[in-house]
Amino acid sequence: MKYVLVTGGVVSGLGKGVTASSIGVVLKACGLRVTSIKIDPYLNTDAGTMSPFEHGEVFVLDDGGEVDLDLGNYERFLDVRLTKNNNITTGKIYQSVLEKERKGDYLGKTVQVVPHITDAIKNWIESVAVIPVDGKEGPADVCVIELGGTVGDIESMPFIEALRQLSFSVGPDNFCLIHVSLIPVLGVVGEQKTKPTQHSVRELRALGLTPHLLACRSAQPLLENTKEKLSQFCHVPIGNILNIHDVPNIWHVPLLLRNQNAHHSILKQLNLLSIAAPPNLQAWTKRAETYDNLKNSVRIAMVGKYVGLADSYLSVVKALLHACIACSLKPSIDWIAASDLEDESAKLTPKDHAAAWETLRNLKIVHADCKSKNFLMSTSELLSIN
Repeated sequence: MKYVLVTGGVVSGLGKGVTASSIGVVLKACGLRVTSIKIDPYLNTDAGTMSPFEHGEVFVLDDGGEVDLDLGNYERFLDVRLTKNNNITTGKIYQSVLEKERKGDYLGKTVQVVPHITDAIKNWIESVAVIPVDGKEGPADVCVIELGGTVGDIESMPFIEALRQLSFSVGPDNFCLIHVSLIPVLGVVGEQKTKPTQHSVRELRALGLTPHLLACRSAQPLLENTKEKLSQFCHVPIGNILNIHDVPNIWHVPLLLRNQNAHHSILKQLNLLSIAAPPNLQAWTKRAETYDNLKNSVRIAMVGKYVGLADSYLSVVKALLHACIACSLKPSIDWIAASDLEDESAKLTPKDHAAAWETLRNLKIVHADCKSKNFLMSTSELLSIN
């Protein structure tokens, strides 16, 4: 099994999930079979009891597993069906180790983070990586692992150590580390700053892991002198420094990676160049360009409890996006708090109550008959049918 590990540095929320998914897309476009694992260092056993305001959507898998929303990205990007075991949490690992300890499986030994917790992590990864998730028989060629959080977090340390041991045990030809980091630009100076990434890579190397590629997040494309500085101070070849700058939609990210020959660098590190084909992303390119060129839009009301954070309903938003693109439309979503529509809010917050109902009445919704172009119906018209 070949492993691609995606870590993050400087700050959270850089888009490691989209980056990991996009790496999988490019590798799959090269003719390889890909599976994914998401590691979440929090102590919760799963995401089922976590507030969407804190953690975003709880993604529900086909086997009923309540997992991190990034697994939804993996499934949508890679067209796979993951299991609940593809999401590893600290809670799951400690629970499995403690259950073994209670049964006496450790034969009276003192149970410690190293080697018992780290061994449990490695065994979990290696056992889940071989589970087919694409409907075909046999294990995949590559397992993309995303480590949640940022390098240096206390809760991530057992996983970092386990992954260091895994990289050593499988050998350099079977392990590729991609570090996602931020390249900020100070407003006054206007210069792309590499120091945060330098510190992040130094921290990672101090823990025993050296990145093979850097995926740099920035608002604008990286300048050549920025890449040269990163290469010099982070010990990464300049050709392996990838720039994932802001794009119109996330479907452009695999294309960015392809255009920078990320697949070649990854395949070379994993010794897969001889069996991989040039990436075929024609259908993917068409989808990204189709969305960019859409002229007409449709306004859709989204009523929910957790509308304060759009990621709380990420799968619904993505489903609406895919449906609208099939109708050659761009979705424009108006978020409405369900509490503002209740009778009680008319007394407590009358302005919010009136505004919510006014917005709902005036919005357009998608009708089923898209082909005839007669697919718009006002909310009041829909309600009158009932």
